[in-house]
Amino acid sequence: MMVDEAIQSSAEPFAHFTMNDDERYEFHLAAWLHDCGKITSPEHVVDKAVKLETIYNRIHEIRTRFEVLHRDTEIRCLKRQLAGESSRQAETDRDLEQEELQEAFRAVANANTGGEFMSEDDIEHIRQIGQRTWVRHFSDRLGLSGDERQVLTDTPEQALPATEPLIADKPSHLRSWGEHKPPVTKDDPRNRWGFDMTLPEHAVNQGELHNLTVAKGTLTPEERFRINDHIVQTICMLDALPLPDRLANVPHLAGTHHERMDGQGYPCRLNADNMGIPERIMAVADIFEALTAVDRPYKEGKTLTESLAIMQRMVNDGHIDRAVFQLFVRSGIYRRYAEQHLRPEQIDTVNEERFLT
Repeated sequence: MMVDEAIQSSAEPFAHFTMNDDERYEFHLAAWLHDCGKITSPEHVVDKAVKLETIYNRIHEIRTRFEVLHRDTEIRCLKRQLAGESSRQAETDRDLEQEELQEAFRAVANANTGGEFMSEDDIEHIRQIGQRTWVRHFSDRLGLSGDERQVLTDTPEQALPATEPLIADKPSHLRSWGEHKPPVTKDDPRNRWGFDMTLPEHAVNQGELHNLTVAKGTLTPEERFRINDHIVQTICMLDALPLPDRLANVPHLAGTHHERMDGQGYPCRLNADNMGIPERIMAVADIFEALTAVDRPYKEGKTLTESLAIMQRMVNDGHIDRAVFQLFVRSGIYRRYAEQHLRPEQIDTVNEERFLT
């Protein structure tokens, strides 16, 4: 829809823009294939709705530890009463401790949702809660998979009973890249595609504090890289296909929708000078679809006005192209798309002039 509108437009920079049949088909294939690399992205990362989520939500493990501490306070109260201390004072102390535990768990559970930006004070509060200790009486080496045992090879087993932090980052939470290190850094001799990305030290970091103290959203830097890596995989997969010459540009077109006008995108840090109108269109279309999508567990689909407001900020921040965005609004494509694909409650009345001035 956007390519058709750009071809018909007489305004700059579209006045001389055109595509022949081969170029249109090439763009059509690239549009369909632009996210094919996501088949390599772990589903639990792509759909990560809360910070402690892996294959399941690990908040349940932490809740169980809080339950242990809750019962410990009950036991201490009973022991004090059996020893002849004041029953009222023992029960008062128990009630205060249990209320503190309830408040602490609420803070941890709230942090887990990733709903709002976490301040430094909030992050420090979670770290302080994590320093509380609990006592484990059962071995943590029984019933493990081969991979889990391998990770613990160099970690001595603690004598039981073992005192542990309530919330922890452990060596067992880390996974190295090993032989699966992707060729995304500029100095990697395998990198023949021009990728320019920062590779995290570890492939996986499931540390509980590491995840809970993510300041924005639910993804750690390691998971964010795994998400971003889908575009690397898209380019590598498409580049490996025996495409005819008339479709040779498919990998490039499919692989640039996360680049930015200011050169701060990925995977190659291209800027406006390196991207033509088709690449700029791909980015705008991809972002609008993502903002309005309703099938993603980590977000709700936004209204038209909300989506366009976010995109306008992205224009001002040097993320997407201003002319393409304004063509998108002025042509009414956003509303035609919405009538075909969005829910009625998402289709609100848009003040287009707000986004065209």
